[in-house]
Amino acid sequence: EQIDRANEVSLVGFLMSVGEEVKQNGKEYRWAAHDSMTIRDNKWYRHSQSKGGYPIQFVMEFMGKSFPEAMEMLLHEYPAEGRPSPSAPIPEFRLPKRNADNNAAIQYLTEERSLDKDLVGAFVLSGDIYEDAEHHNVVFVGRDREGTPRYASLRGTKLKFRQDVTGSDKSCGFAYHGDGRQLFVFEAPIDLLSFIQLYPKDWTRRSYCSLGGVSSRTLERILSERSEITEVFLCLDNDTAGNDASDRLAGLAGNAVTVTRLVPARKDWNEVLKDRD
Repeated sequence: EQIDRANEVSLVGFLMSVGEEVKQNGKEYRWAAHDSMTIRDNKWYRHSQSKGGYPIQFVMEFMGKSFPEAMEMLLHEYPAEGRPSPSAPIPEFRLPKRNADNNAAIQYLTEERSLDKDLVGAFVLSGDIYEDAEHHNVVFVGRDREGTPRYASLRGTKLKFRQDVTGSDKSCGFAYHGDGRQLFVFEAPIDLLSFIQLYPKDWTRRSYCSLGGVSSRTLERILSERSEITEVFLCLDNDTAGNDASDRLAGLAGNAVTVTRLVPARKDWNEVLKDRD
């Protein structure tokens, strides 16, 4: 759990907190000390060496820290945004207030992300996607086995913004549960929806979940609660971080479950979808 929390830290925020200079470059950021590196949320990629990863590896490689030292820096000096430090009480989870309509959320998902309006509408109807009233972000809701909301992630419709709601339970990520034996695993809700649109045949019978990054907690919970799942397809991003996480997650399945890695032709499944359109 501590490793997952450390790897969810915003690298831009972390670098700024330790006095490093970062500059925005489109949807990504560049670190002045290594201009061949791009940073997006909690991921980094060094183009000159074709390698990348998540915060722990970043601190170890570029700041010369040991694994325990990197964990200490990330968890204590700069806790993940919206998450408590280990000594702080866990805040109560509350869903953001719903907007009167979902127009901005639907427009963002259909026009900027090329998702089908009927598919988005199905998740809006179930209450798993909606628009928040204060900032008009898209809200992706995750539920426990009884259907109670326990998690929510926000995606900006106007500005580049992504964040989990304070108090979210990372084991209850955004998901769809069918009655079949197959489970498809993604890093983000938009990639989950993109994959369904790309491969719609019998999708309502299959199960899908997003991890909210590369945390293992949602996958572990689903496998522990649903013994009917016998096939897991790891559909994480086509980058170093996604591949490394897939290797790690594959070890969680156990002997009763077969695991297959599905690699998108582009960086992620939404880019594949947008290329097709």
